[in-house]
Amino acid sequence: MSLAVVTGSSGLIGSETVKFLHNKGFDVLGIDNNMREYFFGADGSVEWNTKSLTTQLKSFRHHAIDIRNESKVNELFAAHGKSIELIIHTAAQPSHDWAAREPLTDFSINATGTVVLLEATRRFAPDATFIFTSTNKVYGDAPNLLPLVELDSRWEIDRSHKYSDFGIDEQLSIDQSKHSVFGASKVAADVMCQEYGRYFGLKTGTFRGGCLTGPSHSGAELHGFLAYLVKCVVTGRPYTIFGYKGKQVRDNIHSHDLVEAFWQFHQNPRAGVVYNMGGSRHSNCSMIEAIHIVQEMTGKELQYTLSDEARAGDHIWYVSDVRSFQRDYPSWSYQYDLKSILKEMVGAAQERYGSGK
Repeated sequence: MSLAVVTGSSGLIGSETVKFLHNKGFDVLGIDNNMREYFFGADGSVEWNTKSLTTQLKSFRHHAIDIRNESKVNELFAAHGKSIELIIHTAAQPSHDWAAREPLTDFSINATGTVVLLEATRRFAPDATFIFTSTNKVYGDAPNLLPLVELDSRWEIDRSHKYSDFGIDEQLSIDQSKHSVFGASKVAADVMCQEYGRYFGLKTGTFRGGCLTGPSHSGAELHGFLAYLVKCVVTGRPYTIFGYKGKQVRDNIHSHDLVEAFWQFHQNPRAGVVYNMGGSRHSNCSMIEAIHIVQEMTGKELQYTLSDEARAGDHIWYVSDVRSFQRDYPSWSYQYDLKSILKEMVGAAQERYGSGK
């Protein structure tokens, strides 16, 4: 039987990956020590998901290991050696704002933890596929320098610009921009994944995600835009929009569609490649637009306030151009659009928190 390692296995992308690979017949080793609760408090805890996975999946084994702990990571990898076929690394400190509070913690998790995993792969499972979930924040605030136009409910890029039709491609510079502390730590991890592919020949694929979302997301105010928004509408909790009049645009990709892209990559892996991966023009919205859709779906009004203070390094408009991945892996396609994503998330939130009525 095939063996996979998934870090951040109780988080949104990690748990979706675990279930996907389990259904494919893999034995799955999950690594997750619930650091989200440390980052975000009770809202961010993934303990509920750990219990669900361990209860429902017979070929899943959970390990509460900190990815920064080199000896523990090496011990796990050494125990299974070359039987490890696939490593999908989703564990991270994911918040701009939180990173600024503890830069050393943020960097040690995002950058050092990634190198620990890469080195364990090189030593003990050099033939395995290594997939890393990076972020569009590696481009810093460079997207904010694009020619943007303010419309009634969103910002948009000028129609004459080369990114207008399909979004931002991988050629945008990651240099000479303000990344936030979080963005900088992810840049380090992103580049090291490329280097372990180019220098050591590992089969590494780096996916620079837009907004990754889905019903298993433990959304919190500092991370998980759509999940936290849906939670606030369903539970009647007030919501704050930070900057840009709520017109900032995000592209949103369902966790299943992202994991399917991982699977396609694993079928024919390359060394040291990078792909932008998000909802593209297929699935994107401004915060105001998302609020209106969720209100319509739930029949409830969100009590929100607009703050003039934007988050450092935040994007005004970001839409991913995913054509590079589609050219290399033409069998991949989206299964979810924005409204189907939100409908599923609303249903999951109502089940988890009650309808609020």
